Amino acid sequence: MLIRHVLKDKGVTVHTLRADDTIAQAAMELDFRKVGALVVTDLSGAIAGVFSERDLVREVGKRGAQALQDKVSIAMSRGVVTATPDETIDEGLSRMTDRRIRHLPVVEGGRLVGIVSIGDLVKLKIAKAEAEAAAMQAYIAAG
Repeated sequence: MLIRHVLKDKGVTVHTLRADDTIAQAAMELDFRKVGALVVTDLSGAIAGVFSERDLVREVGKRGAQALQDKVSIAMSRGVVTATPDETIDEGLSRMTDRRIRHLPVVEGGRLVGIVSIGDLVKLKIAKAEAEAAAMQAYIAAG
């Protein structure tokens, strides 16, 4: 199963923000959108970073409420690890595990086309395993 299939099921909407938005704005957007991460884009729409709940907690933990007035660029994760739609779910899970990240922006032809979370990938992997188990049970029951 490919990351393309995950995007087909969950949709391709990617919530973004700018590096000069404040951390407080990012926190409100995370809450409003009910997501764990936002892709930070530059003026041309290129990926500049990812701002996650983890980044928010680290900044507030280090500097208290004052951190909320700072720019997202201070706290965002740079050197963003991405995926392509034609990668397998296993490749995505492996990359996320190795890099200790929970979100992979999906890029095709240099353009941001979606984002997947570790939860999205695990959900489809479990569904596939359950479908295979059900098929095997039906095969055995048919005798």
